[in-house]
Amino acid sequence: MSIDWLRGAVVYQIYPRSFRDSDGDGVGDLRGAIEKLDHIAALGCDAIWLSPFFTSPMKDYGYDVSDYRGVDPLFGLLADADTLIKRAHELGLKVIIDQVWSHSSDQHAWFVESRQSRDNPKADWYVWADAKPDGSPPNNWQAMFGGGAWTWDSRRRQYYLHNFLIEQPDLNVRNPAVQDALLEVARFWLDRGVDGFRLDVVNFFTHDAQLRDNPPITSLKRAPPRPHQFQRHLYDRTQPETLEFIARLRTLLDGYGAMAVGEIEDEEPLKVQRDYTDGDDRLHTAYSFFLLRTRAMTPSVVKDAMAQWEGARGWPSWSLSNHDVTRFPTRLAEDDPHRTKLMMALLLALRGTAFIYQGDELGLPHGEVSFERLCDPEAIAFWPSGIGRDGARTPMPWARDANMADFTRAPDAWLPLDPRHRALAVDAQTGVETSMLEFTRAAIAFRKSSAALREGEFVALDAPEPVLAFERRLGEERLLCLFNLGPEPVRRPAPEGFARFSVGDTELKTGGAALGGFSALFVAI
Repeated sequence: MSIDWLRGAVVYQIYPRSFRDSDGDGVGDLRGAIEKLDHIAALGCDAIWLSPFFTSPMKDYGYDVSDYRGVDPLFGLLADADTLIKRAHELGLKVIIDQVWSHSSDQHAWFVESRQSRDNPKADWYVWADAKPDGSPPNNWQAMFGGGAWTWDSRRRQYYLHNFLIEQPDLNVRNPAVQDALLEVARFWLDRGVDGFRLDVVNFFTHDAQLRDNPPITSLKRAPPRPHQFQRHLYDRTQPETLEFIARLRTLLDGYGAMAVGEIEDEEPLKVQRDYTDGDDRLHTAYSFFLLRTRAMTPSVVKDAMAQWEGARGWPSWSLSNHDVTRFPTRLAEDDPHRTKLMMALLLALRGTAFIYQGDELGLPHGEVSFERLCDPEAIAFWPSGIGRDGARTPMPWARDANMADFTRAPDAWLPLDPRHRALAVDAQTGVETSMLEFTRAAIAFRKSSAALREGEFVALDAPEPVLAFERRLGEERLLCLFNLGPEPVRRPAPEGFARFSVGDTELKTGGAALGGFSALFVAI
């Protein structure tokens, strides 16, 4: 069995709560996702990634799992998951599902047992530690969502580690028994037909065994917005033992012909991306927040990202939006439709697997959600200066003039519909040649038509900013990619060739190319 499909693939992320509600409760579900798989197939995507739909108390909206093998009633039944996998495969779509193995819910049966005593069968399944002599936590580690990363448990009279919410205790993935249990979870879903896993914060799987303090960042000019940003995270993540577990997982995946993509959150994201994919006993691919948190797309940003993958054995993945960050039309394009197309074209021109988040193909701006309607615990904790993850999770608009844009038949949804999204609904853009939706379809089709774009090498070329110039090469195919990332027209020398795809106002003449502001030209040479 082969995972060759992954190289150069376009993967569409579904955030089920906000994709399509089939039963009228205001929350998206698996049956709703099944109804709209045709839309994803029509885009030309190769696979879907489903964010968590497992049983959960929803403190972190599914990323706090209380049963890795169960489907939460909000989303449907296990039979619905089976139907979704079957239907996706009928449409030629691979299925990747989230696995959240860094931590579980505090309501998971494993943790309920673990916290009962220090000598029960699952006592060492989570990260427990004694207090310091003065009763304070074992070390200075800080949680991503604010506050210390340790919480006292009066039954065990110990602290437990949680890198995120108090309700998300960290699994002790150092423990072989925990590894065995997680591999059994993987086998459960592989046997049901999934084609791979997206591993949430994969480099958080293990911690420093000595529980050493993280050192402070000494170069800070002013206090950062979050306590964990005061520290260098040398000991609470990215430990070598994680790669030992990944090797075990890779052996299992290879037996099924399945794949894994890891999410990397680290101070050196590109380096760790590369390390975690460097070899046949590592992940098949990984992505980081390097581009997801970029505030301005410049030629140097792109070249830096690509340069760190030169000579790598692994395969990168890239995305501009997901459920955790500000949508890229707002973050990178100032909600300008023309620049939004340019950013989509750039994503699809990079060497690696491309991940598109639901609504990217519509050019949705980041949703506006009032404080009173916020659900995301991170957004609430850091309001008003947080990233506002709820704005990326508002309902997907399917029909401009329908109730709630046809996301749900309920009068409202778990998050409000941004009124600006109605005009960008799927039905409003379908068949409109100049729309973002039709552009995305054309751009994906162009990528699929070019072996050099899908799998070729990336060769950076010298060009004065704001021009980004590079070639994609594979065999005899050479594709010159020219991007004007600035507002003013520019001219650029170009070899003989013919234009294959363009964005904005461009012209190819003998000896050169004219690029209008925020435009791109792909030339076969």
